[in-house]
Amino acid sequence: MKARSPRAAKQEGMAIISALLIAAVVAVIAAGMLSRETVFTRSLEAEQLRVQGSWQLRGGLELSRQVLWEARQRDPLTHQAQAWAQPIQSARGGRFDGRLEDEQGKFNLRNLVSDERIDAEQMEGFARLCEMIGVKSVVAQRIAQRVISSYPRLQNPERQASGALQGTFDSGRLTSPGAADKPLPATRPMLRSLDDLRSVDGVDDETLARLAPHVTILPANTWINGNTATAEVLASQVPGLSPQRARGLISERDSGQWFINRGDFVNRLRMPQLVVADIKVGITSEWFLLLGQARNDRRRVNLTALLHRSELDMPQVIWSRVGV
Repeated sequence: MKARSPRAAKQEGMAIISALLIAAVVAVIAAGMLSRETVFTRSLEAEQLRVQGSWQLRGGLELSRQVLWEARQRDPLTHQAQAWAQPIQSARGGRFDGRLEDEQGKFNLRNLVSDERIDAEQMEGFARLCEMIGVKSVVAQRIAQRVISSYPRLQNPERQASGALQGTFDSGRLTSPGAADKPLPATRPMLRSLDDLRSVDGVDDETLARLAPHVTILPANTWINGNTATAEVLASQVPGLSPQRARGLISERDSGQWFINRGDFVNRLRMPQLVVADIKVGITSEWFLLLGQARNDRRRVNLTALLHRSELDMPQVIWSRVGV
């Protein structure tokens, strides 16, 4: 048998090593291509889920608007026995779940400032409400000041109310006699929801949880809807009304004896000293909050939206927030 030369053996070894290196390189390239393909596939699936979730949210939002519109056409009152107060689910596959809350059944922090003036009665009402729901008075004061700083305010409301402004010359300069009668501009950004209060010292998750069923922030001044308000909110709006009496009134109301007008509400209070014109409690609502969720096999997308319902038009979306 002919023996191989050392040189031939070396060349054969080098060939084997080269083949192994080539195989390793090919394996790395193949693994890279497979990894990129997997990432691309996953990103494509994620995009598809996002688009599906977006359409599901949009469908749920449109369904909610339709429910509110139909309820308004059937009954001028706004109360909890209407269709809008029931869970909202999409008809196709049940991929959207949501619920509507009547925001006029809550204390509107926007009411703390009215006509560029601090509303003393609303300030007192908010303080009473916070005391009833267990929010510390110092935190309530900070919340009120944060809200007030979000809106322009008159420097001298008493002076303007007395008519002292008439005939006052305003040159536009800071030293002008009329300069002090111009509204002070807002010093803080406007609030859109209770979550925006997190920057207030003392407002934590527990405080927000206490506020959420009873307090809201709307873009306009509003009255309380007596047909949907909590006992605490009603007690805060009617001086002298105890929480116990308010709960009894609500129990009567929710049994189907809805308030048919403001006079009916005041009469059933059985407080003859009250003046109907002084009670800012109504029986209808224009503002609603939609809390919804779109569901896919591996994804949940949440939606929060503020809706405004007028008498003549379909409800409009004022703002919306989407989050996973």
